[in-house]
Amino acid sequence: MNLPILTIASGNLRKVSEISEMLNVLSLKVMKQPESLKVEETGSTYFENALLKAKAASLATKTWTLADDSGLEVDYLDGRPGIYSARYAKNNEEKLTKLLSELSEIPYRSAKFISCMVLCDPEGNLVKDSTGICWGEILKKPKYPNGEFESIFWVKEANCVYGEL
Repeated sequence: MNLPILTIASGNLRKVSEISEMLNVLSLKVMKQPESLKVEETGSTYFENALLKAKAASLATKTWTLADDSGLEVDYLDGRPGIYSARYAKNNEEKLTKLLSELSEIPYRSAKFISCMVLCDPEGNLVKDSTGICWGEILKKPKYPNGEFESIFWVKEANCVYGEL
């Protein structure tokens, strides 16, 4: 049986794996974008960045393509790191250290994760987009080791950090 192909417009293997797991109930062959594809995220919104990635990957692969852009917006920091979350520091450990030091002893730690997903057809045309928001607050230290922002983002309604969801 020839399954339809869906390309995930990301070089991040963890992200491709997570999205693939969510889609495993569908009859699809899920692949990651070509190693050689590099897309500069020059958009000023999550939607613009996701669309840049989806269009580029769909045109390169001639397949349906799903892309996302997401970020953590901290109220006290006027929405930073926001669309620059991935480039906030050199690595995950430095990102956490930087964010936690910027908040230091600030009691007001509300934040939100925003994620925008975009689906393009094999010709690079936008077919569908969706944006989701998860509200929470920043813990004073990570809930588990080797995590990213999701290890310090507490979701009260779920009684756990985002990464545990």
